[in-house]
Amino acid sequence: MSRSNHAGKKSNQWYTMDVHVHTPASEDYQQPEVTYLDILQKAEARGIQILAFTDHNTIAGYRTLQDEIQQLEFLEKLKRLLPEEQKKLNEYHRLLNKILLLPGFEFTATLGFHILALFSPQKSVREIEHLLLSLSIPPQSLDDGTPAIGASVDVLSAYSLIDQANGLAIAAHANSTNGVAMRGMNFGGQTRIAYTQDIHLHALEVTDLEMKGNRTTAAFFSGTKPEYPRRMHCIQGSDCHRLTTDPVRKKNLGLGDRATDVLLPELSFEALKELFLSNDFSRTRPHRVKEEPAFDFIQAAREEGSNIIQDFHESASVRGGKLYAVLSDICAFSNTNGGTLFIGLTADPHGPVQGVTSPDQLIKQLEKEIPSRISPPAVNTIDIQKYRGKEILRILIPRGEEPPYALDDNKIYIREEDETNLAVRDEIVNLVQRGLQKSGTAPVIAVSNTLPSEPAVTGNTPNIEPQEDAHTDPRTGVEVLDPIQRDGKLFYSLRDLRNGNTVKNVTTSSARRLWHYAISKYAEVSPAIEKANITWQGNYGLLHKYSHGNNVHFDLIQKTDSGYRYFFGVTPDGIHGPWKAFFSEEEGNS
Repeated sequence: MSRSNHAGKKSNQWYTMDVHVHTPASEDYQQPEVTYLDILQKAEARGIQILAFTDHNTIAGYRTLQDEIQQLEFLEKLKRLLPEEQKKLNEYHRLLNKILLLPGFEFTATLGFHILALFSPQKSVREIEHLLLSLSIPPQSLDDGTPAIGASVDVLSAYSLIDQANGLAIAAHANSTNGVAMRGMNFGGQTRIAYTQDIHLHALEVTDLEMKGNRTTAAFFSGTKPEYPRRMHCIQGSDCHRLTTDPVRKKNLGLGDRATDVLLPELSFEALKELFLSNDFSRTRPHRVKEEPAFDFIQAAREEGSNIIQDFHESASVRGGKLYAVLSDICAFSNTNGGTLFIGLTADPHGPVQGVTSPDQLIKQLEKEIPSRISPPAVNTIDIQKYRGKEILRILIPRGEEPPYALDDNKIYIREEDETNLAVRDEIVNLVQRGLQKSGTAPVIAVSNTLPSEPAVTGNTPNIEPQEDAHTDPRTGVEVLDPIQRDGKLFYSLRDLRNGNTVKNVTTSSARRLWHYAISKYAEVSPAIEKANITWQGNYGLLHKYSHGNNVHFDLIQKTDSGYRYFFGVTPDGIHGPWKAFFSEEEGNS
């Protein structure tokens, strides 16, 4: 089923939020003389419109503010307010009519990982305290506000309990100290992946949102990494333990020093939660105090080019199979990691923009074609965007929950890097297994035969890159295994390095583009490998480096005790460990 939001919706507006703010209720707050009214006034001065009190393992700060207001309102009702108290109450009312104040807390899970929990203002303090007890905060510690507590629940249980309580679960400073993507914690790879991919987790708070390039946290969790297929909303917060920036230690931020802008139809918790549940990643941006040119997410997408989660079409006309190409991409994104389609322009960031002449008419056509031709119905959102004076269509496609999705009943497409291809038998089997796991009618089957990796960070300086482990295979491209011959014909097995799945019985004539390239290069290189021009670093070698789209690609080789292994079409995302000897930072940020 498709959803269009181009008409009849409320006009969106940018709001600035800081949803990681401590108060004197936190044990480690650095300015205990600060009042709750001071905090609200500071938020107003910094232009903060959405504010959350997130003290360590307590709701005591938010409760104290509520109690103070209720006491003043009670005295006002009795006509016993002093002039200064009346002034204070009026100021509270004025500020809370202007600022959306959310109750919340920063929870310390097992192993010391921090998780933000945010709730609607309609959520009672008593309910939130009950949740804290469910999270194993000792009753005698509910008002302590200390980050160090005894045995609490694990990260995944915390996500689930917060979500079940209708809260927002956000991984606090995920790429930094006490963050779920922190380096050096020794536990299972699948568990680490779940810490940033779990369905009950709504967003990641990061410390490098304003940085650009392929090494940022947001880029790592963009849905393009093999082991991290779910694209995550990334925000930033001040994590302030004081009202103003520490003049001596500048890293001790003040309220609003690191904030996020969110595009919402209204100023409400419900609108904020809807944003984090959506797969529209153009509605968050780092807040900047100084006026700068507006962030153009379409231009940024063109500069990234076509990849596993986005593509571009000049039109969606029936003529020339262009509508079919759009539908096959929607099918492929639904079967793979989800993604975004732009209609009315090419991926060339400097190329002309054709635009869509009759966008409303095209939307109606797509809303008719998508549900009638893709089964089961693929959920997507279509809207109209302005870009360089032209109207284009944007289609947001989430990762499907009922794979495999088929176009015209029997054509099953998948996305592989920047290509949409028909799935072969083994890939269809994997999609069926994924669908059965989702429905709970099949046991959990490992999708990957490789050892998962993890994002790694050091302190406040992010180093978002898979941590090296004993498994050194590249993480993208394909590995060509030794072929077998039947009736004079060679049949190849190809291992998808993104997920470890092996596709068998591939021939030169049946191979898709990357596979065909890999088989051809393998047939060319392997018979005379000892004479090939290879750049070696120990047992790891570079066969060939070439440009494809916006990225450099690598053909690699590895010496083993039993012979050689061949890897083709490896992208920068797949380079790690010893392979980095053949890769420069300039290539990674190009």
